[in-house]
Amino acid sequence: MTTGVYTLHGIDPSPYSVKMRAILRYRRLPFVWDSVTPPREVATGAGLPPVIPVLRFPDGRLMNDSTPLAWALEQAHPGARSIVPDDAGLAYLSDLLEDFGDEWLTKMMFHYRWYYPADRTFAQLWVTSCRNPTMPEAERRTMMKQFDDRQVGRMAMVGCTEQNRPIIEDSYRFVLDTLDRHVRTTPFLFGTRPSLADFGFYGQLMILATDPTPMAEMRARAPDVHFWLLRLDDASGIDGDWLDAAAPLPETVVALLRHCGQTYLPFLAANMRAIQSGDATVDLDILGRPYSQAPFRYQAKCYDALRKKFAALPATARGRLDPLLRDTGCLPYLA
Repeated sequence: MTTGVYTLHGIDPSPYSVKMRAILRYRRLPFVWDSVTPPREVATGAGLPPVIPVLRFPDGRLMNDSTPLAWALEQAHPGARSIVPDDAGLAYLSDLLEDFGDEWLTKMMFHYRWYYPADRTFAQLWVTSCRNPTMPEAERRTMMKQFDDRQVGRMAMVGCTEQNRPIIEDSYRFVLDTLDRHVRTTPFLFGTRPSLADFGFYGQLMILATDPTPMAEMRARAPDVHFWLLRLDDASGIDGDWLDAAAPLPETVVALLRHCGQTYLPFLAANMRAIQSGDATVDLDILGRPYSQAPFRYQAKCYDALRKKFAALPATARGRLDPLLRDTGCLPYLA
């Protein structure tokens, strides 16, 4: 077991930074939150991709990318306050929904942040203030414009286009409505303790709960989701149990899986086909509407990992999961 103090290099406006911070808090691992040193500079200085957050382990190692980081912490601190359900089937569903959170909900986060004028202004101010709260006004305005130009220029690359906007916004509302019902009866997705999936949802939704337009939608439509995020931000005082793996899943978790089978998994499959064929665009129908974007190689890597994990499940877990995943439309994309 690793002992000592971690350092998490990140910033508050980054969904993956706050996701990792919440994991460290829940797991009661001693850490320093460094939001002063530019985290991308920490990453590139260590020869890592410019991805945040960056976690410095007590032995000096540096790693980034939130999902591998969460698993590295599981390996370094096995057992106590794990965020991986004990049952292999529930653990796989947690992995699937975490990936849905990280890679599909992020489209919602990016869309709302950079589509609506009020959100764009707020994001510019938030990010530049994190970098230097006392920056001279002229310098601040220059940096705000540079950041806005860069992020708006990336919108099409991540699928945040005018054509895709109704799909993304409808999906956001579905997640809000379903999760709001869920947290009124079950504290977390897989029981009374948070899983990796909860933290995957948390990272993106915490930003959506702060940026003006999606925040207003969340507070009006799903106030209990907002309260759930506040509890999950520091869940270090929460103890609990996993769901009974032999019992039926809550209907809300089934609904989220079905939505995943209608949105994210078809996109992943189409994205993989486009990359393998050398196509310039990923084109498919999602929720009855045409969806299109450029292929995204990182999400092909995510899809490959999900399929390999599914293939490696023990027969007992497959026996329970296959009917559920078939009924929710997920199985054809995973098997």
